[in-house]
Amino acid sequence: MEQKDFLSTTELAKILGISRIAIFNKIKKGQIKAQKIGNSFVIARKDLGGILGNALNSAQKAEIDNAVMKTIRDYGETLRLLGKE
Repeated sequence: MEQKDFLSTTELAKILGISRIAIFNKIKKGQIKAQKIGNSFVIARKDLGGILGNALNSAQKAEIDNAVMKTIRDYGETLRLLGKE
């Protein structure tokens, strides 16, 4: 069975467990990237990871990296000792 490259708003609503109206509102706010084809919106399947929260943007990655570095800086010796146990 071949997988489609795009999802309809109905399909995405079912995946997310929210209404189609909520999907349209998120598209309007720019929270979901969609393309308009005729009178309908479609969502690229490749963007599904970001919509589901499985993908991090560069700002989120930088925030995590900073938190890890701060933790290592503040608790590095403790972490090293715990690692030996």
